[in-house]
Amino acid sequence: MNGFRTMSRPAVGWLALGLVLGILALDLSRSGAPDLFAAPAPFALGSGEAPTGAHCTGG
Repeated sequence: MNGFRTMSRPAVGWLALGLVLGILALDLSRSGAPDLFAAPAPFALGSGEAPTGAHCTGG
């Protein structure tokens, strides 16, 4: 077994979840919470908003 101890699947899952939550917490602490009132619409279907900032807008 070469001296290495294998981890169980639940332990690896919890470790991965903890890592993702840690990265999210670090990002939130460094950048602050997003302003949801200034955010663009998630889907601009019939909202009258023109698309901006994408590669297809030409600008």
